[in-house]
Amino acid sequence: MFDKFKQSKLFFWSLEILVLATLALVLSKINFLFAPVGTFFSTLFAPVLIAGFLYYLLNPIVVFLMKTTKIKRIYAVILVLLLLVAAIVLTVVSVIPNLINQISQLAENIPTFAKNMETWISKIADDPVFKQIDFAQQLENLNLSYGSLLQQFLSGLSTSLGSIVGTIASATMIIVTVPFILFYMLKDGEKLVPNIQSVLPEKRRNQIIELLGDLNKTLSNYISGQAIECIFVATFTFIGYWLVGVNYAFLFGVIAGITNLIPYLGPYLGLIPAVLVTIFDDPFRALLCGVVVLVVQQLDGNVIYPNVIGKSLAIHPLTIILVLLVAGNIAGLLGIFLGVPFYAICRTIVIFVIRLIRDDKSKKNQEKLIELDN
Repeated sequence: MFDKFKQSKLFFWSLEILVLATLALVLSKINFLFAPVGTFFSTLFAPVLIAGFLYYLLNPIVVFLMKTTKIKRIYAVILVLLLLVAAIVLTVVSVIPNLINQISQLAENIPTFAKNMETWISKIADDPVFKQIDFAQQLENLNLSYGSLLQQFLSGLSTSLGSIVGTIASATMIIVTVPFILFYMLKDGEKLVPNIQSVLPEKRRNQIIELLGDLNKTLSNYISGQAIECIFVATFTFIGYWLVGVNYAFLFGVIAGITNLIPYLGPYLGLIPAVLVTIFDDPFRALLCGVVVLVVQQLDGNVIYPNVIGKSLAIHPLTIILVLLVAGNIAGLLGIFLGVPFYAICRTIVIFVIRLIRDDKSKKNQEKLIELDN
């Protein structure tokens, strides 16, 4: 009976789980050996992530230039990087000053917004339904004066000065290293698959190369599609806000484009700043902001998304929401942005492994049938 149990799947998986648990326990006791490795990967994570994002945006342009102009890849890469530098300079010269100007104007008008909110709440307080609530005391508890807000901001700034210096140092390192990583990614990216192929076992070589192609296609579709979507949403949200007369339309359009990276929830998160600025002064204009976002999202969902990203991810909306909740709880804002593509990659790998197991079983069954026929 014991011999039969040893040959069962229950014994096999119990032994596997026990080995993994023991390995995890041992590794947790000697984690000081892996601390330098963790530091190494955490240091490279941001530069490689940004360079990889730019690679998937720029590599199609490099391939297009090579096909149309028949130039070598190295020259196409240099040309694309020069265009990228020109685009960054143009953005810094034209876009950033407008953003800074609107942000400074918004900061200067914070007392006005606070006063409008107090007036709005006071009007509500005059309603007999709300007479029992002491709104004046609640406003005093909120302490919305400009001086208190400024004081809170300065105290927070002084306490986080060390982290600000560290952030500036990290940003400087990223700015210096990303161009070099991106250059070699664009220059030698096409050599990655052949190099991997040369070290793979011959039995699984074609299947693993197929998996790498699927992963590359998934990432390429998602990243390039999201970039186009964000530009579309930012541009047309800005135009819509400008047409309905919303102040700081350019700033709110940029915010809408950035928050659009968060699936399903992003568009409505991007709407909040525009509504907060307008609702206490002109509720009808705040309603028009909602109409603008609704129209832009309808165009995006029915025209841009199907044609740019299509059904390549094929992830159910409920799954995306659950992924966002879990990823946000684990890794915060970074998890919200990276949760869906990470899930898409894992899903592609799992589907591939399941298909591989099924193919192997089918092949073995066919071999058995052939042996029986013989």
